[in-house]
Amino acid sequence: MYHPDLIRHPDGCPALVLNADYTPLSYYPLSVWPWQTAIKAVFLDRVDIVAEYEREVRSPTRRVKLPSVIALKSYVRPSAFPAFTRFNVFLRDKFSCQYCGCGNELTFDHIVPRAQGGRTTWENVATACAPCNLKKGGRTPKQAHMPLHIAAIRPTSWQMQEHGRRFPPNYLHDTWHDWLYWDVELEA
Repeated sequence: MYHPDLIRHPDGCPALVLNADYTPLSYYPLSVWPWQTAIKAVFLDRVDIVAEYEREVRSPTRRVKLPSVIALKSYVRPSAFPAFTRFNVFLRDKFSCQYCGCGNELTFDHIVPRAQGGRTTWENVATACAPCNLKKGGRTPKQAHMPLHIAAIRPTSWQMQEHGRRFPPNYLHDTWHDWLYWDVELEA
């Protein structure tokens, strides 16, 4: 009988990493480790195995099933605020232009342009599609008559995790579903 986990290459068997309270370390990006890191953490007694793939790896003296879900033994306190990155700005803005709402050709826009003294901060950067960014040019939204849909804020890590739950990855192993809670209904 064919079982996809038996044929899958070990590199296609990442381990979902849960914190010590059995919640994912992060939703977006989803907290996963390559199988080698997961096996090493098991042997160093840093994690508990919660679920396993059918896939095994072998050494001359051992056979080990690859872990599909692991939980850290020590709780990792999440950072209060996420790092400021282009990707995180897009995630905060739910991958949509803050001027027109579309999700194509996304760019990074300074609300108060740098030429006018604007800085690269959470509160002064918004996601914009290329056409809106070009149309706005070196003006403020007020000068360009292009109001933002939502004010740019410095998000908390919790807010980012909630936004990340709206965008599940393409691959979720069956053993992960009990630990992940995705928002399946997206806003129109």
